[in-house]
Amino acid sequence: MRDGVRDGARDGAPGGVLIEPWSESDLPLLRRMNAPELMNHLGGPETEDQLLVRHEQYVAMSAGKDGAGTMFRVVAAATGEAVGTVGYWEHSRDGEMIYEAGWGVLAEHQGRGLATAAVRAVLERAGRERRHRFVHAFPSVDNPPSNAVCRKAGFSLLGACDFEYPPGRAMRCNNWRVELTF
Repeated sequence: MRDGVRDGARDGAPGGVLIEPWSESDLPLLRRMNAPELMNHLGGPETEDQLLVRHEQYVAMSAGKDGAGTMFRVVAAATGEAVGTVGYWEHSRDGEMIYEAGWGVLAEHQGRGLATAAVRAVLERAGRERRHRFVHAFPSVDNPPSNAVCRKAGFSLLGACDFEYPPGRAMRCNNWRVELTF
């Protein structure tokens, strides 16, 4: 580790996590993240074919150098175990290009602040891109843990909104926003 960086990843060690760019070897983690209890606010588990497409999208995002976003595996610093996912990507919202952030932590690792630490680390990373002023997150209004992560990570609640996710499924979400510091 040098200057808080391990294998090109930003070290979030103060919060107990490291974020490492998504790679081909992360498909088993994505399959674990597809558990019904983790996907209940996102339209339910995806099929194997949908997972394979998502995995390839994550690999491509993480290989790109265009600043359009990156996906990461969340690694518990103490054990080196992959415990979740976090990322940011470009999204057009109300005619403005923004970053959108999303995350998840495996059920057995929830409640320890790992998601909040991972989101803070990804916000630092997105800020270094100097591409967009804001990062938004759109957790379901019925998802108290993800809404708490937004609050703890420094997002401001703009209000509730309708959001389509997965494509073709409308859901009621909270629109959280944080301004990146350059």
